[in-house]
Amino acid sequence: MNEKEKEAYIAYLKNRKSSTKTNYYVESLKEMKNIKASTNKKPRLLLHACCIVCACWPLEFLHEVFDVTIMYNNSNIWPASEYDMRLSDMKRYLDERWHGEIKLVIEPYNYDAFDQKLLAKRKDDPEGWLRCFSCYTERMNAAFAYADENGYDYFTTVMTFSRQKDSQKLNEIGRSLQQKYSHTKYFYSDFKKGNGQQHSTEISDAYCLYRQDYCGCKYSYDSRKKDKCDS
Repeated sequence: MNEKEKEAYIAYLKNRKSSTKTNYYVESLKEMKNIKASTNKKPRLLLHACCIVCACWPLEFLHEVFDVTIMYNNSNIWPASEYDMRLSDMKRYLDERWHGEIKLVIEPYNYDAFDQKLLAKRKDDPEGWLRCFSCYTERMNAAFAYADENGYDYFTTVMTFSRQKDSQKLNEIGRSLQQKYSHTKYFYSDFKKGNGQQHSTEISDAYCLYRQDYCGCKYSYDSRKKDKCDS
């Protein structure tokens, strides 16, 4: 990073600690309450999911109000064996817990193309900065486009569940993408709130879910391994 980018990154980190944040968990509860009050039919929601550990609680949270479909759209995951591991465990859980009720859409996987287009250009970024923002945006946009083209009423992502990801930034991206699409509405969320982490841990233990220790790309993998070695 150049000096200007370093200053921007430091300012961003300070802002993350600010108390003036939108409570997107409360926003999600309000939206769900309004839906239940206005219709007896479940709206269709496309849920972008990067892994089942992050998705298991959002599914429980959403299914009473929405007809949920999961989209596994994650060409950022490296290596391919990790991608396959996460997808396999997602399929297993959906079968064991939901017995076919939750549909799964799988987008083609191409890490090399995704890396060349986005990730490698910012390979030296710290975790949770511009490389990550471009990755979030790319995957959310592709899923949002699919949702709009296929008549879904709502779109959202499980990434707001992660404590390592900035839910304010993710919802900001969702708000911006909303302007591109005419039918599908963005569902604001912060799935980690309302004891979401605890609920996920309980579900993960009950179903022996695979828990990865890095976000997905090679750079996040290298960063995580370095942190382990330094600790």
